[in-house]
Order: sequence, then structure tokens, then C-alpha cells
Amino acid sequence: MAMKQVRWGIIGCGAVTEMKSGPAFSKVPDSSLVAVMRRDGDKARDYAQRHGVPRWYDDADALIHDDEVDAVYVATPPSSHREHALKAIVAGKPVYVEKPMAMDHRECMDIVDAGRAAHVPVFVAYYRRALPRFTTIARLLHDGAIGTPRLVNVLLHHPFEARYADPARLPWTVRPEISGGGIFVDIGCHTLDILDFLLGPIVDVRGMVSNQLGAYPAEDTVAMAFAFGNGVLGTGLWNFGADRREDRVEIVGDRGRLVFATFGDGPIRVETDGRSEERRVANPEHIQQPLIATVVDALLERGECPSTGDTAARTSWVMDQVLR
Repeated sequence: MAMKQVRWGIIGCGAVTEMKSGPAFSKVPDSSLVAVMRRDGDKARDYAQRHGVPRWYDDADALIHDDEVDAVYVATPPSSHREHALKAIVAGKPVYVEKPMAMDHRECMDIVDAGRAAHVPVFVAYYRRALPRFTTIARLLHDGAIGTPRLVNVLLHHPFEARYADPARLPWTVRPEISGGGIFVDIGCHTLDILDFLLGPIVDVRGMVSNQLGAYPAEDTVAMAFAFGNGVLGTGLWNFGADRREDRVEIVGDRGRLVFATFGDGPIRVETDGRSEERRVANPEHIQQPLIATVVDALLERGECPSTGDTAARTSWVMDQVLR
């Protein structure tokens, strides 16, 4: 018998859960946040008090085995995603895992295979798949706004940030033993995943990586070429020591092109017949809420979620081809 509501527990109630995701679990219909966990119990208690969450834990196993927790959101760094997700699956509880799904494709497939064998759903927080700005882009492509897509060009440049300057206090996002890579893995995955959503799976990848600055152990520059199963070809350049910030994705068709940014909510530009039209679609207050709503709908058997373990594992496979 299908659930009538979904009671959530969060493992790892850190920064990403403050606005992007955490409050959304109680704002989606038939969904509530009932427990949170952090290794630092004082921080877990503080989060619970600030967000009106009934219970807090400093032990992940205790949250997973709480009888009033129906589903688990794993929001820790990637090095512990596999462990927590597998424990939740063994307990029979659906999991919603932060991106990237795990340290590499092999770990992703461990989670996918375990979920499939236990008939426990697995979802991943590639929330752009449900954002109105990207569903608008998907509709434009479906309706033939630029004709048949032929090429994709991706450009993401960031200046070097001061928080990476102290080798003794590096954020986990640039420590490969915790993150699986560098900033490319942490945020580049969003672009690769949304391209999978818009154009289908990437089936062939060639790439080169470099650590040009030597500021941290992970790569800071990535160049790649890739091919989709439908014949569309693409290139991508990521650099995190550039002179300025640039974020541009261009999908070139035989009748025009779509230009947009992966991050923020800047205009979507449609160029056809020598004319350019801009469309603006605002992001919601809690940016993961539209995707979380689809997860709840899937668990209550009244809809589907576009971001599953299977789709997310494909994105990790693409990054593996470049990095390893």
C-alpha cells in the first residue's frame, strides 16, 4: 500500500540544507521534516530548534532506524554518500542523495543496484531537472525553437577564491579524498546532468585535466569533448583560476541557438533568423523544492521524479572518463 505522507530525516544538516533544501521538505504537500542528524550534536540541536524539527541526532544509524522517519536525505560530503545510502536501503527507506551521487561511478552503481534489489527508490539532488527555467528550455527544444540540435558549447570560468589559499584549511570540495575531485566535480556535474536531461545521455567522452595553480590537490582546469547518443557533439571548458566569472551554455541547432547559464537565473536567449529573444524565469526561494515535490509524488505513487540513481550515475560516469 502506498504511503499517504512522507516523513523525512536529514543526515548532514549543513549549509546546503539551510535554504536550498531543508525547509522545502515541510513546504511540499504531504511531506514533513521530522529529524536531522549531524556529528556535532550541538549543531544538530541548533538546526532542529531554528527550523522547527522535532528530533535531532548525532548518530546517522539512529536517524535511519527512527520508526517515524520514512525517507532519508543524505546531505553529507560525497565520501560518505555510499555508506549512508546503503544503510538506508537496507532499512527499507527511500533515499534522496546530494550531488554528486558518490565518489565515482562504481559507488553510484553500488547504490543503484542495492536499491533495485531491495525495491527501494533512489533519487539524487540534481534539482535543475525540475526548475522552471530548465523545463522551459526543455520545452523550447521539444517544440523545435532552434530546429534540430547539432552542437553544445559549455564555458564555466571562476576567479581563484581566497578560501582556497590556505593549504591547511582547504574546503572539502577541493580535497579529492572527500569530494571525489575538485570544483569541476562539485559544480560542473550540474551542467553535465542538465545536458543529459535536455539532450539525452552522453555516450562518449574525451578529456584533459590540469592543476595549473597548485593551490589544492584537485584539478582546477578541465577541457573535454563529448558525444550524445543522438549524434549531438559537445565541448566544455572549466577553469577556476580565470580573470572573471563566466557561465555560458550554448545549444546550436540547424535553425538557431539557445544560450543560457547553468547557475543563477539570468535570461534564456533564443536566437533565430537573425533575431534574439530573451526569456526570464525566476528561481524559487528554496531551489530544490520543485525536485523534492517530484520525489514526494513518486513515493506517494502519483507522479515521477526526473532525477534518479540511474540518471545521476550517468553523470558520474562522464566525470570519471575525464578525471580517471
